[in-house]
Amino acid sequence: MLSSWRRLRMAAWAATVAALLLGALMVVTQPASASTTTDCTQYGTTSLQGGEYTYQQNEWNSSDTQCVSVDNSSGAWSVTQANFNTATNGAPATYPSVYKGCHWGACTTGSGLPIQVSQLGSATSSWSTTQPASGAYDVAYDLWFNSTPTTDDQPDGTEVMIWLNHKGGVQPFGSQTATANVAGHGWDVWTGQQTSWKIISYVLQGGGTSFSNLDVKALIDDAVSRGSINSAHYLIDAEAGFEIWQGGQGLASNSFSFNATKGSGGGGGTTDTTAPTVPTGLAVSGTTASSVSLKWSASTDNVGVTGYDVYRGSTKVGSTTSTSYTDSGLSASTAYSYTVKAKDAAGNVSAASGAVTATTAASGGGGGSPGTGAVKVQYKNNDSSPTDNQIKPGLRVVNTGSSAVDLSKVTIRYYFTGDGGSSTFTASCDYAAVGCSNLTQKVVALSSPKSGADHYVEIGFASGAGSLAAGANTGDIQSRINKGDWSNFSESDDYSYATNTAYADASKVTVYVGGTLAGGTEPN
Repeated sequence: MLSSWRRLRMAAWAATVAALLLGALMVVTQPASASTTTDCTQYGTTSLQGGEYTYQQNEWNSSDTQCVSVDNSSGAWSVTQANFNTATNGAPATYPSVYKGCHWGACTTGSGLPIQVSQLGSATSSWSTTQPASGAYDVAYDLWFNSTPTTDDQPDGTEVMIWLNHKGGVQPFGSQTATANVAGHGWDVWTGQQTSWKIISYVLQGGGTSFSNLDVKALIDDAVSRGSINSAHYLIDAEAGFEIWQGGQGLASNSFSFNATKGSGGGGGTTDTTAPTVPTGLAVSGTTASSVSLKWSASTDNVGVTGYDVYRGSTKVGSTTSTSYTDSGLSASTAYSYTVKAKDAAGNVSAASGAVTATTAASGGGGGSPGTGAVKVQYKNNDSSPTDNQIKPGLRVVNTGSSAVDLSKVTIRYYFTGDGGSSTFTASCDYAAVGCSNLTQKVVALSSPKSGADHYVEIGFASGAGSLAAGANTGDIQSRINKGDWSNFSESDDYSYATNTAYADASKVTVYVGGTLAGGTEPN
């Protein structure tokens, strides 16, 4: 089963240089020559066709040997050594693939992407593959859409998977919700909701080994009609490869092309240049010795507000989709000034709100002041190695009070250190009893590093999570954090880290209700 794991492999793109689009380029097979290289590294990349495409190893969930022969002149590549044996009900071991476009802020000059969906005139692709009879894998495109033209983080719009074939019982994320005849083919349509983006997968009925001039735009249009893609969002990246659970040797991409252009007159769409209204009513809703909580009134927009950027002085300290925010990692007894700006899907940003000043409380020494609310966090360690490339806290919120708590007002913070390497992070939900679609996650850098903490992952709840009854807990929340370059962490000295593998009260994991510290102690 292909589950929420797909998001994890996107971080492997962060350090690569993309190359792309606007011009019909076909990658074709050529005989082996001096341009053929063998890559057996875990995250190696190879520039193809003079930089128009990039091949990536992307073995993000395994340390087994994966070797690929890559012809950087023709763009053809094949898996020459692989014998993975990963359970098909979890994450694939690897996703070797070729891509074009802009991803994690890296774009090639003249690529032609991003293109706003409303202005997309055409998108076509041809792809020829070789598929061994044994193994468990999919043969799939992965297209990414974002609310703004560029992003250096997890795309927040939609992931569109197009499955040419699959073997070994693997399935797309989510559930099958429809069948469709689009672009001259029959498809099973699967949909799902991740913590911060939608997923829609088109699985070719009967499977195949190649596409010739597949009308990708027709599939994109179908996804728009189903509400899976916002037409104001941007196509930023296209890729094709093999998610492999078992086996893998013999898989090959013999030829690949992807071609996208804007339509005449903007493809029937218009460019949104109207900024949202300025946020009003900015006010301080709470302070501690190391944090300031803010709230404000919602802005409006001709299309729709997608979020808010919060500034401390002239420095942006974070973003949120709600009308509240807590800035932490601050110094005690210190005055700070804040403003907020609203933004929309087209990248338009409002003028700053009126400023508000807050002064943090005096420090009591040692750690910050503990919360005294009616909720607490319990923690267990889901990671057997504190020195690998992922942090895996298990968390749950307990209502210790006498009345129900609205979970949409609750946030959790787990503090850790980045330990060098990439400064970008991805936070993912592997499982949640309340449903991963009812969670939000983001990684925030502390303005002033503390002992054992220079970042925290903040987990919030959507309205669909409902309320937490008195004496009840949220059930298991399995979070996962990785760096953009997949370098290792050193967790043993992290502020919130502990070694217990069964749930226990966690005084160093904080919980907030309405932006006010209610449980745990912040680092200081």
